[in-house]
Parts: sequence; structure tokens; C-alpha cells
Amino acid sequence: MNQPVFLQPVFQERIWGGTKLKQLFGYDIPNDLTGECWAVSAHPNGQSVVKNGPYAGIKLGDLWTAHPELFQSSSAVFPLLTKILDASDDLSVQVHPDDEYAGKHENGELGKTECWYIVDAEPGATIIFGHEAATKEQLVQMVQDGQWNELLTQVPVKAGDFFYVPSGTIHALGKGIVVLETQQSSDTTYRVYDYDRRDKDGNLRELHLDKAIDVTSIPQAYVPVQYSTHEAEGITVTSFVSNDFFTVEKWVVSGVAQLPANPKYTIASVIEGSGTLRVQGENYALSKGDHFILPVAFGPYSLEGALELIISQE
Repeated sequence: MNQPVFLQPVFQERIWGGTKLKQLFGYDIPNDLTGECWAVSAHPNGQSVVKNGPYAGIKLGDLWTAHPELFQSSSAVFPLLTKILDASDDLSVQVHPDDEYAGKHENGELGKTECWYIVDAEPGATIIFGHEAATKEQLVQMVQDGQWNELLTQVPVKAGDFFYVPSGTIHALGKGIVVLETQQSSDTTYRVYDYDRRDKDGNLRELHLDKAIDVTSIPQAYVPVQYSTHEAEGITVTSFVSNDFFTVEKWVVSGVAQLPANPKYTIASVIEGSGTLRVQGENYALSKGDHFILPVAFGPYSLEGALELIISQE
């Protein structure tokens, strides 16, 4: 199939959400606590729907099942999930399990290794990225004693930064940050700390300390991100990460970039600018906030205009 598959996002209300998904991307968000745009998702908790072409109206998970020739993957389920998050307030401090633990304890759910591209950050914005405990016993003691400032590692962030967050990493987005997140298709989160916040019914939000302590990497191991950049006519490609779960790149298009046929299906999100995708005489307008999949063997094609995209592959 030589058509891109454009997707309609699903929006999720969150206690820490806001309105930046509308302000920055022009999305028609459902309310002023919209925290997440599930942009490319086949997860049962929020599925994207195809917007164009012969499969318009079909959920991504159904497309994956009915037309495996578009993806040529060995995964039983669509394995990735692309989100944009608006952290209008601090997110809970949390950690995610790996595939083995999630499969055993979360009804066969995938684990959750993820990564963040910082789209926007207010001055002074920080994330929590890792912890300072040397042993499991020390982690438990510091949690019990509420020594959060001593336990949690804070890192300042700015737009354009990239963070790789493997399962087992304690982490949290801080207030004033918008990220594009590429992750395994999982909705399993273990909360470690939530600033003693209460939900709309006045209840303290649930923590999952036993499971969180089970899955946290101790001591914290950081996987360095080895950026590499290459340029071709009309395009600069920055490779952020490539592992067993996903490959993530940033493409900056300026002018006309001629690109070969895809050996793998490719997920693309336009995070800045506008332009045109051209393939076999057909033109597809691209603008900030668009998300689409290029099926296996799509192309050759061109991207034209002034565009920034985050690209991921299985």
C-alpha cells in the first residue's frame, strides 16, 4: 500500500493535565485537564482510528490484525505507543515493570520501556530521573521515612532534550513540560509518591509501593544516549536510541528530501512546521500535530517544506 495511514488521536484526562495540547498543536481537547494525547495507539485503553484511505474508520488494533502485510511484524499486538503529554502540574513519581514482570503480574500486559523528546519546557523545569539508593533496604527505608528530596534525582530540562527511560527507572515529569513519548504499548504504572494529592473525590491517589520496589533497578543504572547525526539533501537525521523495543529519530526537513522505500513500517509525528509528503504523484499535506504510519515498502517518497518529525520503528 503506497498511502500513508493518518490517525485520529485519543485524549485522556489527567489530574496534572492542562490546555497546552490545544495551544501548541491545535487539538480539539475535551477539557482543561487534558494530560495525554494517545497519538498512535492500539492499546485497549485508547485506540487511534484511521482517518484516510481504504481503511478509514478502522481502529489501529483491528488494522494490525486484519492487514499484517502492512506491518510484517512478529509481535502479536501493535507493540508501540506514541503519546504527547502536557504536564501542567507534576506527575506522580512512578516506575514501570519489564515484559517478564508485567506478563506475570498484569494479565499478560507488555512491560513499559519508554523515551521522551522534550517538545516544550518552561524556564526552570525539571524531571525526576532515577534515585540515589544503593540497596533495596535503603530504598525501602527512604520511602518509609519520606526522604523524597534525598532519594529522588532531579534533572533540569529544556526543549530538544531526549531521555531514555528503561523499565525499572524511577521517573516523573515536572510541571511545565510537554513531551513526545515513544513507549511499549503498555498502560501499567506503579506510583511511588504523589505529593499527597487528592483526586476529585477527595481521596488520596493509590500508590503501588510493593510492586514498585519489586521492579525498581537498584542501584540506578543509567543507559547513556549516544546521539548521532547525518545529513542528506534537504534533511538532517538525529538518531537518539535503538534497542530491542524501538528506534527513535528526529528528522528536520528543510526544502526537499528524497527518501527511499521503507524496509520497515514507520511511525511519524510532526512536532513543528508544515509541508507535503509526495508519493507516486499523490500529495499529502502535513502540519504540526499530524501522526501517521508509513506501511512496509512504502515509497520512494519525498518530504517537502519546513518540518520537524519524530520517527519511530519497531
